Amino acid sequence: MSDRFAKTPEPPYYAVMFTNQASSDAAGYSKMADLMVELAAKQPGFLGVESVRDETGFAITIFYWQDEESIASWKANSLHLGAQKQGMKRWYEHYELRVAKIERAYSGPEGRELG
Repeated sequence: MSDRFAKTPEPPYYAVMFTNQASSDAAGYSKMADLMVELAAKQPGFLGVESVRDETGFAITIFYWQDEESIASWKANSLHLGAQKQGMKRWYEHYELRVAKIERAYSGPEGRELG
């Protein structure tokens, strides 16, 4: 299995899905994005991350978390708050953030249910 897939536990757990369209001002974005992944990985309750960006600057990043308390702690992290402000001000033309509870998961290609 590729290292691009998060190695999540058996459900339930949570996903924070961040979808965005980059603005024309991308200076410093990649470095900050890498720093945020490193920082998130050190947070209690972090389970993994998956992320893709296409050539037009459209991206989807999914952070997986153990519980809602872990998500709230990450959201309140001061460095993360600073990155959010930079993103809203400079890096994102538009974004959507969604939070979901994962109750079932499957792995393939054989379609084996996890949990």
